[in-house]
Amino acid sequence: MFTGIVQGTAEVVSIEEKTNFRTHVVKLPAALLPGLELGASVAHNGCCLTVTAVDGDLVSFDLIKETLRITNLGELQTGNKINVERAAKFSDEIGGHLMSGHIMTTAEICKIINSENNREIWFKPLDTEQMKFILHKGYIGIDGISLTVGDVTKSKFCVHLIPETLERTTLGSKKLGHKVNIEIDPQTQAIVQTVERVLAQREAALLAAAAEEQAE
Repeated sequence: MFTGIVQGTAEVVSIEEKTNFRTHVVKLPAALLPGLELGASVAHNGCCLTVTAVDGDLVSFDLIKETLRITNLGELQTGNKINVERAAKFSDEIGGHLMSGHIMTTAEICKIINSENNREIWFKPLDTEQMKFILHKGYIGIDGISLTVGDVTKSKFCVHLIPETLERTTLGSKKLGHKVNIEIDPQTQAIVQTVERVLAQREAALLAAAAEEQAE
């Protein structure tokens, strides 16, 4: 599990391509290295990956076909930077919200509005079905950053970013058209899906009752 509080950014220093598979090596900040071992979990732009090799501050991770398909990690090139966070411990402060590191979809940045000490960014999910889980003032993970949803339309949503977030994460350098990873708040997802299921069952029962009355 992760908290959505990005601990730093890391540069991708090498990429090895294979069939439906990729290994990339990142240079982790010194603060994230103590105790790092093979098999540990590190979120890359919010996507949970497993450490496969450690060589000083150079750490390797494997990305399978599904990860490359669903996330923006398949678009990374050498020299790009990513948001990183090590897995949370039970004693850690949860400053954001609990996140699993499982990305649901990506979203494209479609509008950026700058004002003094504030930046408003609008996102359009590529899988618009996910919009039903994105609610005003709800939680959302964007490239591993725990954020509060601002305004929401039928196909887009926005977040408001303070200078600290822009400085400490990769969102400060994002441009129009860039893609970000989206993780939906699992509690919101569970509630929406439960309500949908209950309403579907109720509608089916009403239709069945109406059909039975007509048959009589």
